[in-house]
This record gives sequence, structure tokens and C-alpha cells, in this order.
Amino acid sequence: MSEYKETEHKMKRTCENLSSEYATIRAGRSNAAVLDHITVDYYGSPTPIQQVASVSTPDPRSLVIQPWDKSVLKGIEKAILASDLGINPQNDGIVIRLVFPPLTEERRKDLVKQTKKYAEEAKVAIRNIRRDSIEKLKKQQKASEITEDDYKIAEKDIQKLTDDFIKEIDKLAEKKEKELTAI
Repeated sequence: MSEYKETEHKMKRTCENLSSEYATIRAGRSNAAVLDHITVDYYGSPTPIQQVASVSTPDPRSLVIQPWDKSVLKGIEKAILASDLGINPQNDGIVIRLVFPPLTEERRKDLVKQTKKYAEEAKVAIRNIRRDSIEKLKKQQKASEITEDDYKIAEKDIQKLTDDFIKEIDKLAEKKEKELTAI
């Protein structure tokens, strides 16, 4: 049934999006993924930092951003300052260094709240996908394209799929929370 595959694909994408959101939450260690949502004005168009510079992690608490074009150095610095990263970039004229301070207890609690919020948004998205899929099945049943038995079976399958993906989201959230609360 193509409806089932489409539903499964959409739910899987929702989990992948949640994972990428979690990658942008820094857990006291440097991670190049925190720069994923930051864009630089590069010759008039917003461009992700990774497309205009190389990003390396020389040690667990810092990132080094080395632009391929030196003229974009100031733009990268401005973009980082304007972002919600909360780190002041150190520009030495050649590279930009980002030093990640250890997380305070208050900041950890804020990040755990943010983690839970992202998880809840993903669960809502999964439930919306389920609702849309079941509505499509109802329309197919009313149009006599599928039998009532097929509808009931498909509805059960989609509910099981929903439950499985909700569990997956809970696992991702629990893993990220442990990462944030580990000292």
C-alpha cells in the first residue's frame, strides 16, 4: 500500500529533522552542527557558513572557522554575533575561533526544556501525519476504492507506525537530555 509507505517516509523525515535539531543544541562540547542554521551574506545571498569556510574542531571546547575567501570573515563574525549561539567569536584576521564555555546548571535546564519542546513538536507532527493518512483512507473507503476491512487494517498499521515513531522520538529526547545533564 503506497499510503503506508508515504506515511512511514514522512514520519521518518520528522525523526531525522528532530535529530538535526538536536545536533544544533550544544552540550558543552564543540560541534560544527551548531553553525548549520547560521547564514552569511555572501555577495548578496544568504549562504550557510559551511559553504564559504572550513570548520574544524581543534579541541573539545572550540571551533575554528577558516573562510576560503578572506573578504567574508567580517560577515561570518556578524552572522555568529547575530545568531542565538551566545558565543563571542574571536577574529584574528585569518580565522574565527569560537570557544565554548562549560554549561551552567541554569543553561543546562534551559537546554533540556528546549529538547522537550522539540520532542513535543515532533510528536505533534507525527500525529498530524497519522491524522492526514487516516483521512485519506476514509475518503478512499467512501469512494469504494478500498473495503472496510482494508480500511481497518490500514488504520491499525498506521497507528502502530505512529506509536513506534513516538517511541523513537522519546528515545532521541532521552538521549539528548542525558547528554545535557552529564557533567
